[in-house]
Amino acid sequence: MKSAIDLIADCAESARAGGQNDVPSPCISVCRMSPVSGLCEGCFRTLEEIAGWSRMDGEGKRAIWLLIEQRAGLVPT
Repeated sequence: MKSAIDLIADCAESARAGGQNDVPSPCISVCRMSPVSGLCEGCFRTLEEIAGWSRMDGEGKRAIWLLIEQRAGLVPT
Protein backbone atom coordinates (compact mmCIF):
# COMPACT_ATOMS: atom_id res chain seq x y z
CA MET A 1 0.00 0.00 0.00
CA LYS A 2 1.35 3.42 -0.96
CA SER A 3 2.00 6.01 1.73
CA ALA A 4 0.44 9.48 1.66
CA ILE A 5 3.79 10.87 0.49
CA ASP A 6 3.94 8.39 -2.40
CA LEU A 7 0.39 9.28 -3.47
CA ILE A 8 1.12 13.01 -3.24
CA ALA A 9 4.31 12.56 -5.29
CA ASP A 10 2.32 10.78 -8.00
CA CYS A 11 -0.27 13.58 -8.14
CA ALA A 12 2.25 16.44 -7.94
CA GLU A 13 3.55 15.77 -11.43
CA SER A 14 0.02 16.02 -12.83
CA ALA A 15 -0.48 19.30 -10.99
CA ARG A 16 2.63 20.81 -12.59
CA ALA A 17 1.74 19.52 -16.06
CA GLY A 18 -1.95 20.46 -16.08
CA GLY A 19 -3.51 23.32 -17.97
CA GLN A 20 -4.15 26.78 -16.50
CA ASN A 21 -7.23 25.71 -14.54
CA ASP A 22 -6.84 21.94 -14.74
CA VAL A 23 -5.06 21.41 -11.40
CA PRO A 24 -5.97 18.20 -9.56
CA SER A 25 -6.96 18.23 -5.92
CA PRO A 26 -4.32 16.81 -3.58
CA CYS A 27 -7.00 15.08 -1.51
CA ILE A 28 -6.32 11.35 -1.16
CA SER A 29 -9.30 10.70 1.17
CA VAL A 30 -7.19 10.48 4.32
CA CYS A 31 -8.86 13.40 6.05
CA ARG A 32 -7.25 13.58 9.46
CA MET A 33 -5.69 16.73 10.90
CA SER A 34 -2.45 16.34 12.82
CA PRO A 35 -2.64 18.05 16.21
CA VAL A 36 1.13 18.57 16.07
CA SER A 37 1.60 20.08 12.60
CA GLY A 38 -1.91 21.40 11.95
CA LEU A 39 -1.78 19.76 8.52
CA CYS A 40 -3.98 17.07 7.01
CA GLU A 41 -2.12 13.76 7.32
CA GLY A 42 -3.26 12.81 3.81
CA CYS A 43 -2.74 15.89 1.66
CA PHE A 44 -0.46 18.05 3.84
CA ARG A 45 -2.77 21.11 3.60
CA THR A 46 -4.00 23.41 6.35
CA LEU A 47 -7.72 23.72 7.04
CA GLU A 48 -7.62 27.18 5.43
CA GLU A 49 -6.04 25.76 2.26
CA ILE A 50 -8.57 22.92 2.12
CA ALA A 51 -11.52 25.29 2.60
CA GLY A 52 -10.30 27.74 -0.04
CA TRP A 53 -9.28 25.21 -2.70
CA SER A 54 -12.46 25.37 -4.78
CA ARG A 55 -12.23 29.17 -5.00
CA MET A 56 -8.57 29.29 -6.08
CA ASP A 57 -7.43 29.80 -9.64
CA GLY A 58 -4.82 27.56 -11.26
CA GLU A 59 -1.93 29.72 -10.09
CA GLY A 60 -3.12 29.60 -6.47
CA LYS A 61 -3.59 25.84 -6.61
CA ARG A 62 -0.09 25.35 -8.02
CA ALA A 63 1.32 27.50 -5.20
CA ILE A 64 -0.41 25.21 -2.68
CA TRP A 65 0.98 22.17 -4.52
CA LEU A 66 4.52 23.57 -4.09
CA LEU A 67 3.90 23.99 -0.35
CA ILE A 68 2.55 20.44 -0.18
CA GLU A 69 5.65 19.06 -1.91
CA GLN A 70 7.88 21.00 0.48
CA ARG A 71 5.94 19.84 3.53
CA ALA A 72 6.11 16.23 2.33
CA GLY A 73 9.87 16.55 1.82
CA LEU A 74 9.63 16.02 -1.94
CA VAL A 75 11.45 19.27 -2.85
CA PRO A 76 13.84 21.47 -0.88
CA THR A 77 12.30 24.31 1.14
